[in-house]
Amino acid sequence: MRPGDDLFLTIDHDLHPGQPPLHPDVSGTNDEAAASPGNLEDHLGGSDDALIGAARAQMLAYLALRSAPASHLRTVPVPADRASRHRRSGLTTPLEDDGLTVALRADARGAAPHIEQHTLRVGIRTMGLDDFLTCRIPGTEVHLGMSRKLFAACERLHEEDLAIARRTPGLRAEDLLAVDQGLSEDAQEEQRLTQRRIFREQQEEARPRLRPLLRDAYERGSTSDWSDLLRRPQEPELDLEGDESLLEAATPETYLAVSRYDLPPIHA
Repeated sequence: MRPGDDLFLTIDHDLHPGQPPLHPDVSGTNDEAAASPGNLEDHLGGSDDALIGAARAQMLAYLALRSAPASHLRTVPVPADRASRHRRSGLTTPLEDDGLTVALRADARGAAPHIEQHTLRVGIRTMGLDDFLTCRIPGTEVHLGMSRKLFAACERLHEEDLAIARRTPGLRAEDLLAVDQGLSEDAQEEQRLTQRRIFREQQEEARPRLRPLLRDAYERGSTSDWSDLLRRPQEPELDLEGDESLLEAATPETYLAVSRYDLPPIHA
């Protein structure tokens, strides 16, 4: 990073053979799902604790989507059947080479000229597609997105976290100046650590109450319009044309795309 420039981060990793997806309604105990690192989204249908963990893990993506200007938001079609997404590596399914995704999107594009936008958005569901809300993160060529169901769960969890923050003096950013005034740096840091510990403890205490709340939000999200979830009068643009410069991938409930031209070359 240089003064005045952006910070770029790349990660080199070994290719992982991946694993087949689990059906979203797979049964399993909360403890079993919570103990599966990096695999929470495979258990959302049967584990309330996995749902809480996934919503918390995607909270920053939710907040980025929630705060983005309406003109920056769009929705992209992905196969609605999570079990149909064949993983090539890790937890994600590359979409540009996924035969089912390509075929379903082609069907939707063929129908688009003859159908009004709202009707088309409903119609793609009957074709086996879901539309994930996405947004390019400003200053980057990274596009993040998520499903209605996970967005609704994140919204409910965020409301609960805000309620905890309001009950914890000094935890919110607007309270820091008033709380920290007159304290040494060490005392301020100790105070912040104590506040965060209290916050985490209250989050855990709230878990039994959160389970049914997030489950209800998650299930209701599947039939909600994006305009209702975003609390805006208009639906985001449904993008059926796509962008050939993007490399797309999806997990069961999230979306990621990057520009193919910004990736480092593959060395033989």
